[in-house]
Amino acid sequence: MSVPAMLDAYRPLWHFTAPTNWINDPNGLIWLDGEYHLFYQHNPFGDQWGHMSWGHAVSTDLLHWQHLPLAIPEDERVSIYSGSVVLDAHNTSGFGGAPSQPVLVAIYTGCKRVPEGGQGQELAYSTDRGRTWQKYAGNPVLDIGLRDFRDPKVFWHEPTARWVMAVVRPDDHQVSFYASPNLKHWQHLSDFGPAGEVGGIWECPDLIEMPAGRTDEPRRWVLKVDTFAGHPGGTGAQVFIGHFDGERFTAEAPTEPHGLWVDHGCDFYAALSWADLPATHGAPVWVGWMNNHAYAKHTPTAPWRGAMTVPREFFLRDTPRGPRVGQRPWPGLAALRGEPRTWPQISLNHTADDAGDGSVQEVDLGGLDGRSIELQWDISAADATQFGLRVRCGPGQHTVVGVDRSRNVLFIDRSMSGAVPDETRWAGAREAPLPTGPLRLRVLLDRCSVEVFTGDGAASLTELIFPDDASRGVQLYAHGGNVRHSALTVWPLAPSKAEAATPNGAPA
Repeated sequence: MSVPAMLDAYRPLWHFTAPTNWINDPNGLIWLDGEYHLFYQHNPFGDQWGHMSWGHAVSTDLLHWQHLPLAIPEDERVSIYSGSVVLDAHNTSGFGGAPSQPVLVAIYTGCKRVPEGGQGQELAYSTDRGRTWQKYAGNPVLDIGLRDFRDPKVFWHEPTARWVMAVVRPDDHQVSFYASPNLKHWQHLSDFGPAGEVGGIWECPDLIEMPAGRTDEPRRWVLKVDTFAGHPGGTGAQVFIGHFDGERFTAEAPTEPHGLWVDHGCDFYAALSWADLPATHGAPVWVGWMNNHAYAKHTPTAPWRGAMTVPREFFLRDTPRGPRVGQRPWPGLAALRGEPRTWPQISLNHTADDAGDGSVQEVDLGGLDGRSIELQWDISAADATQFGLRVRCGPGQHTVVGVDRSRNVLFIDRSMSGAVPDETRWAGAREAPLPTGPLRLRVLLDRCSVEVFTGDGAASLTELIFPDDASRGVQLYAHGGNVRHSALTVWPLAPSKAEAATPNGAPA
């Protein structure tokens, strides 16, 4: 295989990627007239971070994407950083052609060119379903003179009949809240933070109201912020669960000093939820950037760099410590499944006498092509000290998805996964706490990624891997005991479709 072909061989089959060049944060996620819009941070000119602009794609099912022309390009004044999109249904902004014409409005951070520097919030609008965009001549609409002040999440707050913005002051570890009647004039309401993990700057807030984990509990608001340090994987997303009255967010006490992590792997960042989902959705849906700024520029991919995670439903679970966020893959992913292979009864037996020599019992799942699969493993009884899966197995290569019952953690270890983009940040195991009792693991593999979820949504881990193309095997293993009464199902996952577009947004 040639070097260019090898680098493109890591391109996911069903995760979103741009046709070429760099992408990072998802932006402006919104559902409108049967289409899911995905905007994203994009460098149109190269595969490294820079020239930040908004790329754009649409889908009718969150699986198959139509790539659209660049939505909001950088200009001589500002780069276009992260933000959100709203449907101004009653034309409060006046951007619609008629007094009450609905209009899409993007609210993003404009990062000023050096030497002036500084960040402020700006607007662009579209009257043709997001196909073309016009920047507002009165930009910026919110500038408080800070160098770092970014990533606005805006939504309509029905009880107070006004727009609300959540925007971060990264170095202060604060989310600031503003209100506006028309998206152009903003009034400061309150600030939240510092709280939780403050080891690195805060970025990319999201604020969502959702049902509590119990039907007799009042609804909660979930405030998500990402942190550049302090997360087990370096960068990652933490949440605060509490109440928002239209002016102030109040977290339920006590807030965890180390953060309530959304995903314990290295490669889930800047997640954003889709706005205005139809009522047929049973839960909010978000997607994150599947990469890590510690090594993103070194990942061995070309001509593309960066991907999005699988879209995920997220929800609140009832726990003894109060509501906690859970995640599960978007149910529509099942449309990509091929014919399943099932193992209704699998037992692994590793005697205590063998436990001290570091050996394991292995069961090879022969005949599987493990590059693009969904795997579900139900374990009803296990006394093994450690057990799990080895995926993308080949000569000298494998990635471990394991359970350590001595410490009650779920982990991924990619130390032997293949190519290593960064020697200092790559190797080692990342762990998520597990409940006791029966366990269901769902594992998604797509060429260069591993996403792991527990069946109840309590734990998830997301990691990139770069194995040789020939490393396709899947094994089960156990150490220091037995795994009994386990059932396994594996589905091959077909590629999703990605269409190019003509300049007017029609399929090419």
